Amino acid sequence: MANLQDVAKMFISLGDEDGISNLKLQKLAYYAQGFYLALYEEPLFEESIEAWAHGPVVPALYHEFKSFGKSPIELNSKFNAHVCLTKQEIAHIEEIYDVFGQFSAWKLRNMTHEESPWIENEATASVMSKKLLKEYFETRIS
Repeated sequence: MANLQDVAKMFISLGDEDGISNLKLQKLAYYAQGFYLALYEEPLFEESIEAWAHGPVVPALYHEFKSFGKSPIELNSKFNAHVCLTKQEIAHIEEIYDVFGQFSAWKLRNMTHEESPWIENEATASVMSKKLLKEYFETRIS
């Protein structure tokens, strides 16, 4: 299982000239976790995802990067994904970025607001169970 910070660093390193904001990173982590559960029947990372007002959030990740606000997140050091992630994890993160990285943070936010994992948990701002994520994302692959 991947380390959450390594997943985040990989997404940040894949960012284009506009970079990756905390809001966008949250949504990319959500899609990465959901599709990983559906495809491989195990989580990509251990941490829970919660339904917050602006969509799915990994609280530990949010707090780590909240100081950047709306600005692009900058990495303090060089990151080599091949040292800390498996080939399967790298390929998965790259594919998620290829599909979802093209969208703005607000577009991704709005997309997640139309998906059942967020809708079913949003009223209570509760944890989105991995079982719910897996079941939902299984309907999105074919």
